[in-house]
Amino acid sequence: MATRGSKAGTKAKASTAGATTVKSWSAGKVGSATLDGAPLGDKVKVRLLREAVRMYEANKRLGTHSTKTRGEVNFSERKPYKQKGTGNARRGDFNSPLLRKGGVIFGPRPRDYSYGMPRKALREALRSALAGKLRDGEVGTLKASFEKPSTKTAASALAALGCDGTACVVLPKHDLTQWKSFRNLRGCTVTRATDLNAHDVLAHRHVVFVDDAWDLVLQRLAGATS
Repeated sequence: MATRGSKAGTKAKASTAGATTVKSWSAGKVGSATLDGAPLGDKVKVRLLREAVRMYEANKRLGTHSTKTRGEVNFSERKPYKQKGTGNARRGDFNSPLLRKGGVIFGPRPRDYSYGMPRKALREALRSALAGKLRDGEVGTLKASFEKPSTKTAASALAALGCDGTACVVLPKHDLTQWKSFRNLRGCTVTRATDLNAHDVLAHRHVVFVDDAWDLVLQRLAGATS
């Protein structure tokens, strides 16, 4: 990944200005394929990626945290002792935030953390994320030939492509057979080309495009599709 400086520095940087050769798997054999990286550009916009990841993470938050205020805790409202003559500080009731199990002052309340970014910015973030992956040699392609769901075949394909860590498998469209083949693999996330975003790319070590998923993603980045 282009944003991991410690690891990125140990790999030879491949330019994404033109065609880039990546590993490809088809019918049990490993070969090579050429991906056009020109539409991605050469510059990885780290600041934009950070903002995009923050947005995606914020949109995942449930925001169901809640605390009780002084008026919501269920204690007696009687005065614990008289106002004067005891030597103690003045005390109103047992709901006071100063007492154990009392109300909470300015505590968290249920809220919605989600927010949005311009579609053009999200496309640019995805473009930068893919450019970094392609530059670091962490992109692969796969020709699907699953007659029936097979996790064993899917695992062998990813292993042959060198996906030793987490992987994001991008399908050209929703295919139940392909989805069932990859869904149970540890550290593997399956998504469609129309749903791929910068967070999916950056959250995984490798990105594997099935069939013509790469071309469909480039069409999205060009604004040809929504």
